[in-house]
Amino acid sequence: MYTLFFVLLGIAAATWGGWLERAGPRKAGVVSAVCWCGGLLISAVGIMTHQLWMMWLGSGVIGGIGLGLGYISPVSTLVKWFPDRRGMATGMAIMGFGGGAMIGAPLANILMNQFRTSTSVGVWQTFIAMAAIYFVFMIGGAFGYRLPPVGWRPKGWNPPAAGANAMITHGQVHLRDAHKTKQFWLIWSLLCLNVSAGIGVIGMASPMLQEIFGGSLIGLPDVKFTALNADQRGMVAAIAAGFTGLLSLFNIGGRFFWASLSDKIGRKMTYYTFFVLGIVLYASAPWLAHIGSKALFVLAFGIILSMYGGGFSTVPAYLADVFGTQFVGAIHGRLLTAWSTAGIIGPVVVNYIREAQISAGVPRETVYDFTMYILAGMLVAGFLCNLAVKPLVDKWFMKDEEVAALQARQAATGLVTGGDMGIGAWKLDVTSVLAWLVVGIPICWGIWITLRSAFVLFR
Repeated sequence: MYTLFFVLLGIAAATWGGWLERAGPRKAGVVSAVCWCGGLLISAVGIMTHQLWMMWLGSGVIGGIGLGLGYISPVSTLVKWFPDRRGMATGMAIMGFGGGAMIGAPLANILMNQFRTSTSVGVWQTFIAMAAIYFVFMIGGAFGYRLPPVGWRPKGWNPPAAGANAMITHGQVHLRDAHKTKQFWLIWSLLCLNVSAGIGVIGMASPMLQEIFGGSLIGLPDVKFTALNADQRGMVAAIAAGFTGLLSLFNIGGRFFWASLSDKIGRKMTYYTFFVLGIVLYASAPWLAHIGSKALFVLAFGIILSMYGGGFSTVPAYLADVFGTQFVGAIHGRLLTAWSTAGIIGPVVVNYIREAQISAGVPRETVYDFTMYILAGMLVAGFLCNLAVKPLVDKWFMKDEEVAALQARQAATGLVTGGDMGIGAWKLDVTSVLAWLVVGIPICWGIWITLRSAFVLFR
């Protein structure tokens, strides 16, 4: 089910991204809420009736479609509102997507404990409750969407002169042409490689920490993982869970940090940083493990996961720079098939190598060395793809009349705001305070829950 909805995320975003640009992000947001929450309800029925196919259909297929539309609709909107800070805007949106896991996972546990009885484990009731909660928040977000008027810019900001930055285009590329360019496939490849390496690390983070450090995690430095008894392995597993929680914070924080930094140093340079720093960290991870430095090992993997998240949040701004903002949501949707592909490649590569190493008799504490070198090799390939990304030639850009006609049709949707909502005009009113509280309180609660579980790692 988990694999299904990530695959469908990419397929849905690629298939209906063009419709999103025509119909507007609000309709896409409503459809996303209906599909995601409806999928949860279908899964609840599947649990009640013990029909596994209904869970695959509900949360896997239908929920995956909702996930894809819900992922790209805020990104396409915010890029248009923040022409001066595209990275920050997309980083904020995609940080929210990742941050939801910090809220949803502990909330699901709380609800299951609340609904558990002597005859039920409380799972189907939790699915229904979470469908209702998600629907309220998602519909509220969808009806909050507004698009800026044509030619809108923040107060006090003027676009850079043409040619000031060769990697930032002043033209617009149509959705029908974007995938015909080599730039699209180069960015597709570098995202796929960066994500494949990151997903590989996420998938093996918990067993890696347990098997490499073994008894040293619980004060038994001379006891290897395979020599631990059942109770000791349970204690080690709890510490490893804290490790994965800490990595999720790095992942989420990296989405905002790296994307915002890309506004300063450029998207291409940000990806150079991901690949060069990533190669060093992936290749040095086995050495950090062998010297027994738990703190440096955790720090290295935290930075790796921050760049994994940063890759997601920086790529929409990268696309806007190369292809323009008119169809960036739909182009981003097509690019997300790289995520779906990476979701298969990363785990398959890591699990295959791990099992092959174990079958060959390699000790558990060194079984991941070769895997990390393979993942570093993926980043080398990603570096070369990024190196090959060049500005588009003029033949790919739409004519001014075609752009004007598209923007006129978009204005007719009724989503374009008529008020002055520039950055310089922003003020802290009651509506703004309530909106920040609705978003901020759950996220702060999720961060606290995650940090509390991560503290176990350093006790």
